[in-house]
Amino acid sequence: MNADIILDLLLNELRDTPGLSGIVLGGSRGRGAATPTSDIDLGLYYDSENPIDLRHLRAVAARVDDEHRQDVLTDFGGWGPRINGGGWLVVQGMHVDFLYRDLRAVAHSITESRAGRIEIAYQPGHPHGFTTAMYMSEIALCRLLWDPAGEVQRLKALTTPYPRQLQEGIARSFFWEIDFAIQNAAKGAGRGDVSYVAGCCFRAASCLLQVLFALNTCYWMNEKGAVALANAFPLVPTHFAERIGEVYTLLTPESVNLKAALEQLEALRKETQALLTAQGLLA
Repeated sequence: MNADIILDLLLNELRDTPGLSGIVLGGSRGRGAATPTSDIDLGLYYDSENPIDLRHLRAVAARVDDEHRQDVLTDFGGWGPRINGGGWLVVQGMHVDFLYRDLRAVAHSITESRAGRIEIAYQPGHPHGFTTAMYMSEIALCRLLWDPAGEVQRLKALTTPYPRQLQEGIARSFFWEIDFAIQNAAKGAGRGDVSYVAGCCFRAASCLLQVLFALNTCYWMNEKGAVALANAFPLVPTHFAERIGEVYTLLTPESVNLKAALEQLEALRKETQALLTAQGLLA
């Protein structure tokens, strides 16, 4: 089934939902990078002082879902305070995600991000965590489908150009942790503690990616596909994706391999530091 046909169906079904302020297309389809099998990610925006009528929305979801499930949607906050909730539907054979987004929370996040104030919180589905700036990324990269009062568009206008203070805030928040993670991992490498070292390496690699996205004024959406995207940036360590892949292949119980993985990460950290310094993002 053609995704555009499904989108038209969903928009016709959703527009009359009380409390719904806007609908956006997110994910790879919003960025124009979708494959034929990509999910349809719909951001459903609302004002928390007049929230979506979930009874109405659940009736819509049950009607369009291939299995007509009555319980496919969570309550607000059902997937944690950041993701906020929603549901995974299948519509005419295609996977469709409904994602709740509170306009007030998103607006606050954009204000904080533009001032360079970044926080990160544990969030299921995001192994590195959910940064407050990700709401801004979603708005920046989404495609508006329905925005009758222009509320989402007003927020989207605040994302261009990429703020210098956001660059500085992300560099300040994440660059230091790369070294911290590597130093912590070194304690486990000598003992062959592959699980602990692997966790530290993932933290270090994710912080590298956060910083490289900011350095290249590219909004970070999530961890999926981030290494491949960063590999194509103009400001990035040489052979970045290949070297990150090598780090993970070295994660075996042998101490010599674990230490080699950390040496590779340290080399990437130093090269990234030089790039940040050249752009005035590190003293």
